Amino acid sequence: MRIGELSERTGTSRRLLRYYEEQGLIGAKRYPNGYREYDESYVDKVRQIRELLASGLPTRVIRQILPCLESPRVIHVADATPETIATLERERERMTDRIRTLERNRDAITEYLNRVRRMRNQRGSGGCEDFEDEVGSVVASARA
Repeated sequence: MRIGELSERTGTSRRLLRYYEEQGLIGAKRYPNGYREYDESYVDKVRQIRELLASGLPTRVIRQILPCLESPRVIHVADATPETIATLERERERMTDRIRTLERNRDAITEYLNRVRRMRNQRGSGGCEDFEDEVGSVVASARA
């Protein structure tokens, strides 16, 4: 597929795709007329790169770990500097913290929905005003 289609399918600008190529994150077959041709597998790869960038990893670290995320897995441990290892350990901890927060928020929403359903079953179709105390306690527990 050409760069325009990859851009459209991944929601990534053409400029960013060219940047990823410059950084060695993706590659393209080049035609004499300058057109780039990308393999179908790059749709998932570009999405993965975007997620890794969004999580705060720099492109130099992504370039090192990207092969570990492909199938078959090829791990390049010789290139793993102490700085890279420390960066990845920090990033893993940050991700773990984000997951805990998401789980806490999900649990609070689940509790809220369960209380709302219970209240509606007890009172009929009641309005939102009937749930203010319930909502307050759920919100307070989510912040804890």
